[in-house]
Formats: sequence, C-alpha cells, structure tokens
Amino acid sequence: MEIRTVASFLDYRANIRQRTDRVVALVPPDQLDWRGRPGSFSLGETVRHIAAIERYLYAEVAAGRPSAYAGCGPDLADGPAEALDYYQRLRAESAAIFSSLTDDDLQQKRRTPGNGQITLWKWLRALLEHEIHHRGQLYVYLGLVGVPTPPLFGLTSEEVIGLSRPGG
Repeated sequence: MEIRTVASFLDYRANIRQRTDRVVALVPPDQLDWRGRPGSFSLGETVRHIAAIERYLYAEVAAGRPSAYAGCGPDLADGPAEALDYYQRLRAESAAIFSSLTDDDLQQKRRTPGNGQITLWKWLRALLEHEIHHRGQLYVYLGLVGVPTPPLFGLTSEEVIGLSRPGG
C-alpha cells in the first residue's frame, strides 16, 4: 500500500489506533507487569512501547529529526493510570507531528537510526505495521491472562462461519 496523501495516512492511522486503543483499555491494572516469559515485554511495557516508539522514533524521524527513543520501562510511567496517560499523551503528540507533514514530504527521504535512507511514506507504513504487530501481541497476552478481547472487525470467526455459504 502506497501512502499518497497525509490525509489518507491520518485517516488510516486513526482507524488502526481505535482498534489498538480498545485492546489497550482491556489491560487489567493488576496485570500491568505480567509478561509471557522472562525477558519479554510485560503488558505495561507493550502499551508504553506502542506509544513511545511511535512518538520518539517514527514521529521524530518523520519530522526529519534523529530518533529519541529511550525504551519503554516503568520509569516512564509506573502504574496503570500513569501508563494509560503516557500512552494517550504520546499518541496525541505523534498525531500533531504527523498532521504537520505535507503531501510533498511523503516522497522525501528520511534517515533511520541505522543510518539508512527511506522514503517517508514507506516509513509511515512501517509504523502502522509495527503497531499492528504489537496489538496482536496484546491480544495473545490478554488471552493468556484470561481477558476476553473484542473481535477485530466486529465478528468472531464462528460468527463469520455461521453467516457464510460453505462452498461458495
């Protein structure tokens, strides 16, 4: 998918963000530090990571600045209310940066942290793919701690089967 206008990117990002926000809101406060295995992100680190990497890596590079990403540990926002506030605040800051871009900017090259060059629209597409990846991680983690999650697009697999005509 090529991103041709900033407006189309912002609309698509808003849709992806709404789906991610619904899952983030389900993280139980008492499970914020739960992790699938030692060394992996906890639920809270995953929430903070989604916001921090978007704001301090993707948005900074999109604006033509170097990455300022410094991790996603509890030192950034410790506790359930603080983590959610951090998530929402950084997402709003990122939106403001992305909204300041122009359609012409989308064709410009940006320097990545590894000193590579990438066309901005491809960088923004990578951001969306990255968020979707971590939203999937949240779905799995929430399932492992017994939290029911909403169907991504309104119907469960079983509901789609029930509404389908087998064999076409």
